Amino acid sequence: MKALISVSDKTGIVEFAKSLHGLGVQLLSTGGTAKLLADQGLPVTEVAEVTQFPEMLDGRVKTLHPKVHGGLLARRDVPAHMAALAEHGIDTIDLLVVNLYPFEATVAKTGCTLADAIENIDIGGPAMVRSAAKNWKDVGVVTAADQYEAVLGELKSSGKLSDKLRFALSVAAFNRIAQYDGAISDYLSSVKFEHEKLSEEYVPERALFGGQSNGHFIKVQDLRYGENSHQQAAWYRDLYPAPGSLATGVQLQGKELSYNNIADADAAWECVKSFDTFAAGGLEQSAACVIVKHANPCGVAIGKDAHEAYAKAFQTDPTSAFGGIIAFNRPVDKAAAEAVSKQFVEVLMAPDFSAEALEIFKSKVNVRLMKIALPAGGATDWDNGRNAIESKRIGSGLLLQTSDNHELKLADLKVVTVKQPTPEELNDLLFAWKVAKFVKSNAIVFCKNGMTMGVGAGQMSRLDSARIASIKAEAAKLSLQNTVVASDAFFPFRDGLDVVVDAGATCVAQPGGSMRDQEVIDAANERGVAMVFTGVRHFRH
Repeated sequence: MKALISVSDKTGIVEFAKSLHGLGVQLLSTGGTAKLLADQGLPVTEVAEVTQFPEMLDGRVKTLHPKVHGGLLARRDVPAHMAALAEHGIDTIDLLVVNLYPFEATVAKTGCTLADAIENIDIGGPAMVRSAAKNWKDVGVVTAADQYEAVLGELKSSGKLSDKLRFALSVAAFNRIAQYDGAISDYLSSVKFEHEKLSEEYVPERALFGGQSNGHFIKVQDLRYGENSHQQAAWYRDLYPAPGSLATGVQLQGKELSYNNIADADAAWECVKSFDTFAAGGLEQSAACVIVKHANPCGVAIGKDAHEAYAKAFQTDPTSAFGGIIAFNRPVDKAAAEAVSKQFVEVLMAPDFSAEALEIFKSKVNVRLMKIALPAGGATDWDNGRNAIESKRIGSGLLLQTSDNHELKLADLKVVTVKQPTPEELNDLLFAWKVAKFVKSNAIVFCKNGMTMGVGAGQMSRLDSARIASIKAEAAKLSLQNTVVASDAFFPFRDGLDVVVDAGATCVAQPGGSMRDQEVIDAANERGVAMVFTGVRHFRH
């Protein structure tokens, strides 16, 4: 039995090769791997001796030879194949051990140049892996160190690899090659070629979606189960996670994150990231807190610090906040930690935690603390830590869309009523609009002084959402008098407007665009409230 070993990551390879040698396996190898094995006293034949052709072009060409690929690809059960090997003096290779040049690790390094990336694109390795994986019935292909144990186990017990293991190794090998090629494609597609403008017709997928159109991901972890205990689940991240995204977070303490935890944590984090400095009631407030329950914000507020923001957010709906997910856009200090620790919270996220805050949560061993650095900011979606595209699986298909990263500015608002909003109302409208973007449709959000006062989410009727928001406010003992309201889509009839005005709203933001816009505008004028059109809707399903 012959094994060809050529690895870039040499972790555990010496021990593995020694075990193979002890089992009577002949060792072939290349370059640095051959030298390492020889230095350890192992009898190893260099591939150049077999091919009678030297490595050349700085190692770019060394295994691309018929005596390598013939030995890997020949079917042992086809006489003509075996006769061809005999005619040309080619020996079979029964085990291939290859891991590839570290392309992903190279491009992940700060300061990586295009030239660095190009030199770390493996050619011979993937070619050998494909050959061995294709011929899985006769050849075992090992592409990761964590496969060594299983291979040695079968060789020791039966002297050969089982069909089951060889097939599993083949599948893993093709998966690795697909991942590797995807990493190269994604990286090169993100490079701005300075010397020549590339026409978009050569990259049509990216013209619409941009970013990582190949959709290659790396598994972060297997999860205990999915949304329900009878469903299997796992968490994957992009090959190159956007700065400031949930996938870049570090869990400081607590139980393992569940499927639902991760989904809700993402909703909370994406929402809280969208808040910057707001002026509400004449006070500059930059700290924001978002509390999410079952994918919907049930309390959102801004304040002069994390503690005040949390206190206001919690007021919106204390009942729903129980067992919720909480996110801050500012570090959690002692005061905020003491307040949060009084409620049952599943996940707490922030850019950082003070030493006092961490000490407070030490006794809350099940609370999952996540530290996530906020994105540095910039002109692009990638710089802002946002996904460029979103996907949704449907029956035997996939829906893709660009992400809803639209940011509303004061200049975008069009006042359509006789009554004009006050500066305070306009500021609260911008706040309410940010929240509404993260509430499941149909969404109605009452706000005042940088705080949600009532949230109606996920109803089939906008009218029902408006009523539920009022009921939520009443249950929390919050007055909706002189509040503003954001509606994620237009009011199809005046009845929805009447409900929010009856509840106490004095100013309403909605996209506009209904055939009955004028009817709703007339109703607003009749009720003496201000209304602005945003010109954009925020359906969220």
